[in-house]
Amino acid sequence: MSQVQTVKPAEAAAAPRVSDAFALKLTSSELATTMSHFHRAEIARMAGWRDRLDRTSNWAITVVAAMLSVSLSTPSAHHGVLLFAMLLITLLLWIEARRYRFFDVYRARVRQFERYYFAQIFSPQPDYASNWLAIVGEGLRSPRFLISQRAALVRRLRRNYIFMYTILTLAWVLKITTPSLQREGSPIGFGASFLDAARVAQLGPVPGIYVVCLVGLLYVGMLAAAFLISSDEGELSHGTVHV
Repeated sequence: MSQVQTVKPAEAAAAPRVSDAFALKLTSSELATTMSHFHRAEIARMAGWRDRLDRTSNWAITVVAAMLSVSLSTPSAHHGVLLFAMLLITLLLWIEARRYRFFDVYRARVRQFERYYFAQIFSPQPDYASNWLAIVGEGLRSPRFLISQRAALVRRLRRNYIFMYTILTLAWVLKITTPSLQREGSPIGFGASFLDAARVAQLGPVPGIYVVCLVGLLYVGMLAAAFLISSDEGELSHGTVHV
């Protein structure tokens, strides 16, 4: 008696998804139109975050100008106003670094289009990053920051904020060492000793020597972060024109 064998039908191939089928049907002109519109949209988003960066920098400049005017306009103004200004622009620097991380995401996409698509049209190179569209697609499926908060802080400090800190620090030194900018009866002059200046730099219960040392260490640390730590990665490693 022959044994009946059951034969399983071959598994049918999975039907293509609607989006996949649509992408395969795109003509070259339709693909070019899609790329152009997407590139324009990414430029708009990049410009929006760039505007937010500029606003934060403008706030910081306004804070510096206002605090300088308050502190140096009258001898009765306390030197702590300038220290408070340093604290405020530190907060603005942190906010701007966070905004810069978002800006960097959209800037990178725009630069990918310019470097791998438009540059290949104007100046073709064989097999130049042929998988760049897949990289863009994965970035759209799962958006991620491209740089850390620390790297963003260093970049914005190097570009703008180190100059604001320098102005505030010099103004603070001028404030605690110039008799005409001190309260009546201040015993020091412009060429006063370090101990006399440190005595004037007292901030509430905190001795002036501690305040001077803290401000000095803070400024030296910022200089080291701005000019000794390399952050030329990502888009900064391509070319010399950056925002």
